[in-house]
Amino acid sequence: MLNNLRAALLVPDIRKRVLFVLGAFALFVFMIHVQIPDVNQAAWNNLMQQGAFYNLLGFLSGGALQKLSVIAMGITPYINASIIMQLMTVVLPQLEELAKKGGEEGRKKIGRYTRWLTIVLGTAQAFFMANLMHKSGVFIDNSIWFELYAVVAMVAGTLFLMWLGEQITDKGIGNGVSLIIFIGIVLRYPQYVAQTFTSTSKGGESLVNLLIYLAIAILVIVSIVFLYQGQRRIPVQQARRVVGRKMFAGRSTYIPLRLNNAGVISIIFAISLLLLPQQALGWFAPRGAAAPHTFLGGVANWIQLYFNVNGPLYNLVYFILVVVFTFFYSAVVLNTKDIADNLKKSGSFIPGIRPGQPTVDYINRILIRITTAAAIYLGLLAVLPGMLQRGLSVTTFYLGSTSLLIVVGVALDTITQIEARLAMRDYRGFIKR
Repeated sequence: MLNNLRAALLVPDIRKRVLFVLGAFALFVFMIHVQIPDVNQAAWNNLMQQGAFYNLLGFLSGGALQKLSVIAMGITPYINASIIMQLMTVVLPQLEELAKKGGEEGRKKIGRYTRWLTIVLGTAQAFFMANLMHKSGVFIDNSIWFELYAVVAMVAGTLFLMWLGEQITDKGIGNGVSLIIFIGIVLRYPQYVAQTFTSTSKGGESLVNLLIYLAIAILVIVSIVFLYQGQRRIPVQQARRVVGRKMFAGRSTYIPLRLNNAGVISIIFAISLLLLPQQALGWFAPRGAAAPHTFLGGVANWIQLYFNVNGPLYNLVYFILVVVFTFFYSAVVLNTKDIADNLKKSGSFIPGIRPGQPTVDYINRILIRITTAAAIYLGLLAVLPGMLQRGLSVTTFYLGSTSLLIVVGVALDTITQIEARLAMRDYRGFIKR
């Protein structure tokens, strides 16, 4: 692999793209340290410890949220806008028509709609965050104008990351937005490793438990690689064609159905649905001695008592939501009717299966079986890291299911793209088959 990486860096085009990505990473790290001025960092740190939702956002932003940087919201609003637009193309016929038949112009229009939706979602999120900081004494200047300034700064930071991601996609290698999330997650691990070594040397962590935890984590990473690489190949036979006076024999090919069509989206949906209402209660519930006697205060106390992150009810609902969203999102991204129609139009067919609705039913049966396996695996993966941490009493090193899926998936996707560029120049790829 190292020899192939060296060969890739010797190719001027690939080397230029890799250096551009590394430069974008350096700019991202620089922006993490560009802090919003006139803030009480101690009050902000205290506020960050009150919700798991902030910990999740901070982990995905590479620590920018903990430092209260101008890119504190990260790329999350753009991701949410992209997911919403993808779902809307299924719900709204006009957007579906634009996505399927609009060509390059249609994709550009959907891209513009996504950017505008990013501004709306980012403004709403920044407003709620700034309002909470205003109430908690995080702003040294507590005027309404400074709160407005903070909203504009955080939205501008998100738009900057959106632009940077698009530049990486165009001039670098891999998906720019995914790589920004990737580097944001990876930046947190050196801190976790340092904390773990310090705690272990002082006797705060059991070395045996830590080694068991890391061994299980390696096995989980290997299983994620198999999940991303796994395919169910449906054989397809192309009919004979007559072009002029020549007859071309039909070829045998296959339809590759990925084992995990939902990616990490199902886990993000599930954890957002679980954590966001709890955080919203923290935003809107009244505070003080009379708070528990109000309706919102009572709901907040009930959630903290029976629905905390470490409780069995939380993990059970988390597992169920991941399974449900995996089925839902797989059905959204993979339209079996379109696959059957395309096969029919091209004169291809699945051996032993009639074209049309029988083909749709056959693909649906296969899709349900592989999605069931993927959904159960993702559900277990979602709750396993937290259960392992509590069971082995590992407190300083954290491996979340979302972060593992994103890191492994983005790394495999980037390697695949480098491999494709190497293949065009007759170099051997990274992954041996």
